[in-house]
Amino acid sequence: MTGSAKTGLAAAWRQGPGPNGLREAALLGLKGLCMGVADIIPGVSGGTIAFITGIYDQLVDAVRSFDLEFAARLARLDLAGALARVHARFLAPLVAGIAVALLCMARLMSYLLERHPIPVWAFFFGLIAASVLVVGRRVGAWGPVNALLLLFGAVGSFLLVGLVPVSTPEAFWFVFLSGALAICAMILPGISGAFVLLLIGKYGFITKALKNPLALDNLLILAVFGCGAVAGLACFSRLLHYLLKKWHGPTISLLTGFMLGALRKVWPWKQVLETKLVGLRTVVLREQASFPSDLDCGFYLALGLMLVAAAAVLVLDRLSAGRGGV
Repeated sequence: MTGSAKTGLAAAWRQGPGPNGLREAALLGLKGLCMGVADIIPGVSGGTIAFITGIYDQLVDAVRSFDLEFAARLARLDLAGALARVHARFLAPLVAGIAVALLCMARLMSYLLERHPIPVWAFFFGLIAASVLVVGRRVGAWGPVNALLLLFGAVGSFLLVGLVPVSTPEAFWFVFLSGALAICAMILPGISGAFVLLLIGKYGFITKALKNPLALDNLLILAVFGCGAVAGLACFSRLLHYLLKKWHGPTISLLTGFMLGALRKVWPWKQVLETKLVGLRTVVLREQASFPSDLDCGFYLALGLMLVAAAAVLVLDRLSAGRGGV
């Protein structure tokens, strides 16, 4: 590559929005890491974390920047023009953080959920419960329409997270479709992409591939899944951007409802009523909310983690007030 080409790419890289300096890039990568960890867990949405950390609108805009003009410039081998078109400087550290979480944290989160489920669910319950308050304040005026949309989103999300997972094909066309559906859920607060994969019977299939991503079969599965995710994200992000621009208050009301209803899935003290062995994974078919009868040390630990998580969200919101993210 010639010096002028390198200079053109460097200038194109700096043209788009993104962090200024290593500190802001590291912070954005940390937010991506948190989003990735959330997306691993069925019931917790990476979109919720993006909302909590104040980068949701930037995320939607960044995804939307990959448009037909970008594809045309790329087809003409105008690499500098294509790079200048997208929000690469914002997405690079964010996607790097998400990728690190997906590749490195899957085993840890599986271990924690298996060995210490109540503290983990309690922490995420506190995160989401506090973020309902934070996001709800962004609605503005709570009129009848916004209140009705909040109720609709809460009821819909509550019913959705209570659905029973099913078995589905492992053909590539369905893996592609699974990627498209999961990524749409991942950028919606309150609806977990991992839980959507669980509902359509592909959570264990995809996480198994992530544990050994360099194996040829797994690499092919992840490539097809990734292509589906890119296609779904390209279409859905435009719809979401339009709704946020034209009907910001009603859209935020609906998203807040999604988060509120999703609290059903992350309630720490769930009582499992029925399970089923799907492949090598035990899938919960039916569960109900309960409350511990013995208020022991484990209960107070979970309650403490719940309060710490909620306080962290409220403090973060206070610190980031008036700053729109990174």
